[in-house]
Amino acid sequence: MRVVVALGGNALLRRGQELTAENQRDNARAACHALAPVALEHELVISHGNGPQVGLLALQGSAYTAVDTYPLDVLGAQTEGMIGYIIEQELGNALPAERHLATLLTMIEVDADDPAFADPTKPIGPLYEADEVARLEQEKGWSFKPDGDSLRRVVPSPLPKRIFEIEAIAALLESGCVVICAGGGGIPTAYVAEPVRAGRRLVGVEAVIDKDLASALLAVDLEADVLAIVTDVDAVYSGWGTPEQRPIHTTTPGALADAEFAAGSMGPKVRAAREFVQRTGRMAAIGSIADTAALVRGEAGTIVTLDENAVRALPN
Repeated sequence: MRVVVALGGNALLRRGQELTAENQRDNARAACHALAPVALEHELVISHGNGPQVGLLALQGSAYTAVDTYPLDVLGAQTEGMIGYIIEQELGNALPAERHLATLLTMIEVDADDPAFADPTKPIGPLYEADEVARLEQEKGWSFKPDGDSLRRVVPSPLPKRIFEIEAIAALLESGCVVICAGGGGIPTAYVAEPVRAGRRLVGVEAVIDKDLASALLAVDLEADVLAIVTDVDAVYSGWGTPEQRPIHTTTPGALADAEFAAGSMGPKVRAAREFVQRTGRMAAIGSIADTAALVRGEAGTIVTLDENAVRALPN
């Protein structure tokens, strides 16, 4: 089978951890231990989040005032390379030497007129307290929204339209490579008019594409058999955070469309799973990193399918 696995940000950094290189490598090693059985059995494409890493680079860059902080598309490219390197190394250590791996910097086109640019929603970087937020809003013009009891920077998150390197990704897969790509939702780019040449030019944009939606587009374009979205919870829950919360075992895109999920966490994952299943008729799964192999087999987490007769809740 051809499998796309979208690693959540917790694959490299768990909530509350310091964003050190050691913590990221330790978490990546655990994630790659769960990915290795999938890589041994299937064609595997891995995407990943990068919110904390992009936020850290932006903060580090702002400390050097001789030049402006690098734009988000450049920071996204930097984190794709860094995280891809760590995953390549740790997954390579868990696989036979003859199993090849490749990380591909991935540009993804967005619409320059996407309404998301007027309403930043995508969280990046660390958590802040209110006094620090006030300073950063004034100094840098950043936008913030609540994240638990703290605040977090938010940036525009336009919809992904086209993956420029999709043919190269497919060629690497067909040659036997495990491919790491579309990290952080890919590098956001858009076409702008170029009046001098009466044409258009591709440029980077100040945004972060949602990793899960980019992964769904990737899985559709690659004609993947399974899209597995892995995170730090074992399944999608109905009534999350209430006494009535229950894990959903198997569901359909239509059933998920009628439910509400947190926009900054489970919402994009559910939407991505719905879109993949609706467009391909194949299976998507959402669940824990530790259960990755079982997710791919449809034996754990929340399975999204067109089969309405399979809908049921996980037992308590």
